Amino acid sequence: MINLNSKEKIIKSKKRVGRGIGSGKGKTSGRGVKGQKSRSGVAIKSFEGGQMPLYRRLPKRGFNSISKQNIAIMNLEKIQFFINEKTINSSEIINMELLKKLKLINKNSQKLKILGTGEIKDKVNIEADLASKSAIEKLEKISGSIQLKK
Repeated sequence: MINLNSKEKIIKSKKRVGRGIGSGKGKTSGRGVKGQKSRSGVAIKSFEGGQMPLYRRLPKRGFNSISKQNIAIMNLEKIQFFINEKTINSSEIINMELLKKLKLINKNSQKLKILGTGEIKDKVNIEADLASKSAIEKLEKISGSIQLKK
């Protein structure tokens, strides 16, 4: 390994421009002649010599719909998990207000959709805006109930 202190002068002193013909960087200080770029304090950001700039060549992406609704989704396995954890009581009606109060779904959600992924063992009463066919079938199989709001 090389000890940095043992090397001869590592740091070069910076080139002093505009200090006469003999320095090799005199008169125009390596900036060429005249024009905007030879002046100080000028930066032409993202100018590509009249060519269409990159940020204008690339397409605009994405779209935010103003009519989009925030739909909170809840799987049956997730409901069963919360019942097992004793977060939700299986005897009470599981609805949007309860889930928001327990911070299990986002407070900005406007609708609740129940999906049928996983198994549910406890008999539950659910009140939701939307539900998948598989979720309804699984709830009917264990004699649970689901009310869909219109």
